[in-house]
Amino acid sequence: MNRMNLNKAVMMLGVLTLLFSACDKEEQEPFDQPFVHIMHQNVSQVTVSAKANVLGEYYVYLSSKPRSESLKVQYDLTVGEGLTEGVDYELLSSGTELTFLPGIYRMPIRIRWMANALDPEAENSLVISLVANDGGLIMGLPGPDALQTELTITKVP
Repeated sequence: MNRMNLNKAVMMLGVLTLLFSACDKEEQEPFDQPFVHIMHQNVSQVTVSAKANVLGEYYVYLSSKPRSESLKVQYDLTVGEGLTEGVDYELLSSGTELTFLPGIYRMPIRIRWMANALDPEAENSLVISLVANDGGLIMGLPGPDALQTELTITKVP
């Protein structure tokens, strides 16, 4: 057998191995539980400078197959004693409920951060917590840890 035929035979054997190993009688259905989660640039903890006047947009995401009905998601804000609304920040989003219309998979929570000196000993964070939805979806990433149900934003000097 010449070298060219040997290479073809090896390649054919590799292709057949891939084909047969991909076939499995016990194939599992893909994991497809719809859920809602919050993160900012793929993380659950972020900082904002106490010297900055900036608009922060923090997104809540809906991960599901296309839906024909709206989904309402409620969230809470927990503000540390070192931050004062109207002095350190202003919530620009109205209320504490987001509505995902059909075809919408990302909704913002907008917070305007204002420059203001901080007490470094105080709790200078704001936590956005997803608390409920009207569709019975999982809150946070599926799994026992329920990651990404909260986003912590800490104002730093």
